[in-house]
Amino acid sequence: PVTKHSYLVMDIDELADTIREAFYVARSGRPGPVLVDIPKDIQNAKTEFIYSNKEFNLLGYQPQEDVRDDDINIFAMMVNNAKKPVILSGHGVLLSYAYKEVLELAEKASIPIATTLLGIGGAPDSHPLVLGMMGMHGESWVNHAIQDADLLIACGMRFDDRVTGNLKTYSPNSKKIHIEIDPSEINKVVKVELAIHADLGNALRKVIPFVSKTGRKEWLNTIAGWHSESQMRDVMNIKTDTLLGAQAIRKIWEGTKGNALIVSDVGQHQMLEAQYYEHDDPRTLLTSGGLGTMGFSLPAAIGASFHEKDREIWVIVGDGGIQMMLMELATAVQENVNINIAIINNGYLGMVRQWQQMFYEARYVETPISSPDFLKLADAYGMEGYRVEKLDEIIETMEKAQKNTGPTLIEFVVEEYEMVYPMVPAGADLHEMIIRPLSDENNNGQLKVKEKVK
Repeated sequence: PVTKHSYLVMDIDELADTIREAFYVARSGRPGPVLVDIPKDIQNAKTEFIYSNKEFNLLGYQPQEDVRDDDINIFAMMVNNAKKPVILSGHGVLLSYAYKEVLELAEKASIPIATTLLGIGGAPDSHPLVLGMMGMHGESWVNHAIQDADLLIACGMRFDDRVTGNLKTYSPNSKKIHIEIDPSEINKVVKVELAIHADLGNALRKVIPFVSKTGRKEWLNTIAGWHSESQMRDVMNIKTDTLLGAQAIRKIWEGTKGNALIVSDVGQHQMLEAQYYEHDDPRTLLTSGGLGTMGFSLPAAIGASFHEKDREIWVIVGDGGIQMMLMELATAVQENVNINIAIINNGYLGMVRQWQQMFYEARYVETPISSPDFLKLADAYGMEGYRVEKLDEIIETMEKAQKNTGPTLIEFVVEEYEMVYPMVPAGADLHEMIIRPLSDENNNGQLKVKEKVK
């Protein structure tokens, strides 16, 4: 299904109530798109508008907001008895505006927080309890923490295959609590010991008073050790000959002081953004998760600019994704939207190329792509355009873009064989990650080879 619900209006006198009901369905429970189909004859018909306050009676649709007292008692007991708990913070934390409650629970009980891709920003990345993103391209210490945990508290997330790895071995020694507004997601993928069908914020506000304040120093020190071990492999600590997408995105974070609204597309740059741009404020990352729609970022940023008029907005997109929605550059110029478009140009459909290199003996089929001259393209549309090829050029170029009041395009020419690490291969256990090789100055830490990765 594409929509949460759909309506076909056959009577003009029912239109007002249908629109009102559609907004209720779209915004209540688990938010989602609702279609209202208004035929041409209904559009041309006349009626008298009468505002209605009647209650909705939707068969099979009963959003549950509250939580049972028995569940709260069990929840608190499980948290208080745990030695190695982890909070899994998903998109529902943002949708329910429950980020304050999640952080309050974490701080009171000293529970580290791991986020999904769409959950980024639900807790501030700079907070010492926030570990980072979990899953296929999540940080290694985050995945190790989940696998070693004795309690998982899943908050507004659906255990999709990009965060679990092999389900048979997923966090094998942990008990699991799942708080979710959509009952169809509970026990669908991962069986849990405690299922709470309720509004996330309501559930957490009720349980926090019964949770014991504790330090959990041993558990946090264990995770800190995993974190420390991974730093020698971080590309930020590796000398490189060519500009990397990861370096470009980190510089964008520095140049915006972490305060921008980032709209990322789909591909390697999306994962690199999740790893190297720190989000301390909620709702500062827009990206296409689930469907993973290439081309999403530019039109989404244009839309966001009309709401976030006073916030700096950056599009992070690949040379493949930008070409799927190039025509929207005309819209950006026509409406003079104040957005900065960072094209991470590696000459490939990077994520697919990475899979071909790792698992298909480097047979690069349909992944090398050609692009127009993006500076000439920007000029043709009547917008400012810049090209960056070196790390030390980034901040100066960003400052030029930040002075503009309309759309600006910056092309970052980056290493074509850049890899996103770590990576959990399909079907592998969550802790069975392919990690970045210890580098020398010749390979840039990217496994820059055209042979099968052993």
